[in-house]
Amino acid sequence: MKITIGLSLSLSGEYAAMGKQAEAALRVFVSDANGGETFRIGGERCEFGLECRDDGSDPARCAEIYRELCGDRRIGLILGPYSNRLARVAAPIAADAGRLFVNHGGAGEELYQRGNRLIVGVLTPAGDYMRGFIRMLATLKFWRKRVAIVAAKSDFARAVAAGAERAAGERAARRRGVRVRVKWNGTFDPHETPARLFPALRRNRINALLSAGPYEYDLAAMRAVAEAPLNIPVLGCVAAGVKRFRKNLGELAEGIVGPSQWEESLDLSPEVGPSPGEFARRIRAAGFEDPDYPAAQAYASAILASAAISMAGELDDAKIREAFSDLRTSTLFGEFAIDRVTGRQIGHSMLLVQWHNGNKVIIDPEAHAERGELEFPSGWRLLLAGAEMLKLSRHSDADEIDADEKDEDSN
Repeated sequence: MKITIGLSLSLSGEYAAMGKQAEAALRVFVSDANGGETFRIGGERCEFGLECRDDGSDPARCAEIYRELCGDRRIGLILGPYSNRLARVAAPIAADAGRLFVNHGGAGEELYQRGNRLIVGVLTPAGDYMRGFIRMLATLKFWRKRVAIVAAKSDFARAVAAGAERAAGERAARRRGVRVRVKWNGTFDPHETPARLFPALRRNRINALLSAGPYEYDLAAMRAVAEAPLNIPVLGCVAAGVKRFRKNLGELAEGIVGPSQWEESLDLSPEVGPSPGEFARRIRAAGFEDPDYPAAQAYASAILASAAISMAGELDDAKIREAFSDLRTSTLFGEFAIDRVTGRQIGHSMLLVQWHNGNKVIIDPEAHAERGELEFPSGWRLLLAGAEMLKLSRHSDADEIDADEKDEDSN
């Protein structure tokens, strides 16, 4: 029996850098699966194949591909595309066709709110992306953490921003002085937005800013804020979690924090499949570039799907989905468990990374949470802002609200 994995990936267009990583990882998975111990379903020997088509980062083309894949019964397993924008197009098509949809590339919360019982989420949803940033902020030694949230007008960005704001409103964060003072929702034009946004940042004495948007949006926001004389010491954005962020932003990336679904340096001994380091070595041995999280989550999706198929004992989408519901395990990508009803990922934990001396390193604010001793950020950005920041005196929560909420800006 041959199990063909079918999906579209962006091998060209806006999401090509990520799509090519995912394709490389799936080809390595097929090679690993077919070259290792024999995979069997009900005693019958099976091998894997891959049918990956280029959607060109175009939703219309993506929809066309998934209509074809879902109607072709030679395709034994349907994986989603990379990016939330394309996953939103593909998932309903799979649902209408009664096909299992293994979502490795779309982080939108709305994918799990449509009553689709055949979807399986592998990556942490968008609402949890920046919760770690807020937890880290709460552990910092200085008292008043005046936060600005800058978000694009997309479902993904709104979900990231909303999750960060919820985290900032939790009791533990508020007790440690975290307050959202400025919210900007809209485009970020480096020529026009600063003139409208930056006065609000100064007026509200912002000392922590996070950006949630597509890669280019985050890049533009971080560059504008870091280059301006704003002296904001704590910066974070979604884009900081990928390797090319440092290449694109240069030295301005130093100290910036971001969420990451996966890191090669993660110390993990998974229950199934290779370790993060071994996976990275296999990707390099196959002649591909250094892997980032899109490669890891695609490879992990294939491993998890093969485990669910083995549990189901047959290639039936509904039974495989039920097997996924019972699956509690770990891969190179981390822990795996889904909500039985919605298919939303609940096991995987988002990592928090920071750029230091041109390298991306994992930071763990939870280790310092009780003592409140996390030293952050390091380097030139702290020196620029430190004198002003350390002059802030500690007041009661009530005084903080009265003084600043009158000046809160929203767009």
